[in-house]
Amino acid sequence: MKKRHDEMKSLEKQIQAMSVKEHGHTFAEAFIHQMIETIEFVLGTVSNTASYLRLWALSLAHGQLAETFMDLSFRMVFESKSVAGTIILGIFLWPVFWGISFAVLMCMDLLECFLHTLRLHWVEFQNKFFKGEGYAFKPYSNEVVLGTVLES
Repeated sequence: MKKRHDEMKSLEKQIQAMSVKEHGHTFAEAFIHQMIETIEFVLGTVSNTASYLRLWALSLAHGQLAETFMDLSFRMVFESKSVAGTIILGIFLWPVFWGISFAVLMCMDLLECFLHTLRLHWVEFQNKFFKGEGYAFKPYSNEVVLGTVLES
């Protein structure tokens, strides 16, 4: 039982050694700190909005490109004077339209997915969850922990 108590004391000492000592703040320091936080919040909000607008613009361009490809590919098909010409041009131009549309729109979809992932990681995660405060990183080591426990 005594050994277990000593182990707990040793772990408590390690945790206390990792903690950062707090000190009091004057009103001016607190005010300046809060102003900085407010400015960062406003800039973050503008940045998040711009990021979502970029994705929205890609979605709009996606729809407009599909419509443009359709119009350009089939304009000469429907301007043909004969029914046979319309059918033949339609049969031959359909794979061309489909291939070009699929290639360009798939590239845009890949770009949209990439940008969305990048936005989630860099804009959302960094703004909301990562502060860079806290304990200095010290890698966990079984040998160090068990060594200090066994030596005491």
